[in-house]
Amino acid sequence: MRNTIKTAAVAAVTGALALGLTACGAGSGSGSSDAADGPLVVAATPVPHAEVLTYIRDNLAKDAGLELEVKEFQDYVAPNTATDEGSVDANYFQTAPYLEEFNKENGTKLTSVAEVHLEPLGLYSDSIRSAGDLKSGATVGIPNDGSNEARALKLLDANGLIELKDGAGENATPKDIAKNPKKLEFKELEAAQLPRSLADLDAAVINGNYAISADLNPAKDALVLEKAENNPYTNLLVVNKGNEDDPRVKKLAKLLTSEEVRKFIEDKYDGSVVPAF
Repeated sequence: MRNTIKTAAVAAVTGALALGLTACGAGSGSGSSDAADGPLVVAATPVPHAEVLTYIRDNLAKDAGLELEVKEFQDYVAPNTATDEGSVDANYFQTAPYLEEFNKENGTKLTSVAEVHLEPLGLYSDSIRSAGDLKSGATVGIPNDGSNEARALKLLDANGLIELKDGAGENATPKDIAKNPKKLEFKELEAAQLPRSLADLDAAVINGNYAISADLNPAKDALVLEKAENNPYTNLLVVNKGNEDDPRVKKLAKLLTSEEVRKFIEDKYDGSVVPAF
């Protein structure tokens, strides 16, 4: 059964939130600072988001007068929950369509303050070398959250593997497939599980951050890959509405869109992560 963001949030708060905080040494329970001159606590998924933030913390933040604390999370729900509850000040991991859907389903008022980078979504396989090699009835894994599921289906549509109904947009599901010439079967899984499940699938559409974490190179290993040009799925720095003018947030937004960070992204990720500024 397809899980929604709202359903996942209940389970994620107690499990993934605790895991994310522990992973970054948050056992002290320091949480978010109420003082504008205290450390800025930012939630992020490990790759590339936490890596980018760590580069900023270690190389740029001090000169900018910013004390930055990075807390890693393994899923796409807990960072928003933590930001909404105030246990972190901001997060950096998600796209605009995902943020819009999360706010709608959970009644939150999270807002973007900077567009940073794009991670092209890709189709991967352990058993075939091209998308055309998919056999009739092949099983393809796709993310089970609404935003990324629609994004995955649009990728397959753009590459001729399926055809979506006219008007199928940001909430498209397999029910919106008009033509499926290869009779593909779709297995809906949590986005983070897809790389680990790849061996049990004929192919899977995997988010860029999870692909990189699984030692997949989107620019080289993807059978098909999203185009970067005019792509709406840029990754954002996000805060609670009303915190956009926090001086610490403004400093981080400026650093995240600096030439130093552009060079770091381009050098480290070699086209698998693309600056959006």
